[in-house]
Amino acid sequence: MNKVAEVTLSFWIMKICATTLGETAGDLLSMTMRVGYALSSAILLGVFVIMLAIQLLSRKFRPHLYWSVVLLTSTAGTTMSDFMDRTLGLGYAKGSLILLCCLLLVLAAWRWTEKTLSVSSIQTTRVEVFYWLAILCSNTLGTALGDFLADDSGLGFLGGAALIAGLIGVVGILFFYTKCSRVALFWIAFVLTRPFGATFGDLLTKPVAKGGLNFGTVWSSVFLAAILVALVVYASRKEKAVATFR
Repeated sequence: MNKVAEVTLSFWIMKICATTLGETAGDLLSMTMRVGYALSSAILLGVFVIMLAIQLLSRKFRPHLYWSVVLLTSTAGTTMSDFMDRTLGLGYAKGSLILLCCLLLVLAAWRWTEKTLSVSSIQTTRVEVFYWLAILCSNTLGTALGDFLADDSGLGFLGGAALIAGLIGVVGILFFYTKCSRVALFWIAFVLTRPFGATFGDLLTKPVAKGGLNFGTVWSSVFLAAILVALVVYASRKEKAVATFR
């Protein structure tokens, strides 16, 4: 039995919602609550490790647990990226390059040891560890890349989100109308949905003067959390129905 979510349309909707919430919640902790990037990263990484341990010990796929870990990778990724780019002064471009190298190293190690990067059958602990490391790296990379597009590229929050949405659309076209590797397309889409969530989260929270909608980190987080919880409840009920049928 696969211990991670099946890749369907609802998976991508929940992924974008979780990554957008991760952006707003990470900013809420580090900036609005003034905890700071370093301490926020330490706190969130600690919670991530605990939840990941529970996920690894679970014998089957549990939607609420799975999406909690995804959300934590996104939230921790937001604060870690900001810590690298702002506190350490690496900048968005250099930070994105470093994180891209980290992701490629994880994927290369996964491919070398398992001979595949497929997520259709995540059953062993080793494969699942690779899976979550890749997700953590991709979500952290997505934050840096989203900030680069929004701040340094001149596109702004809306322009950055539109560009990423267009690239995601291209990946969708390649999936449905070509024979490109489904594994490669999955990981490209997985990486792209993070900066889309990051730029969309910034669009919701940032002041109008900076190109945002000024909803703030608190209300944006509450709104996105409500959507994600509703989707997780639906997925949990669907999973129980499928299990009963089996």
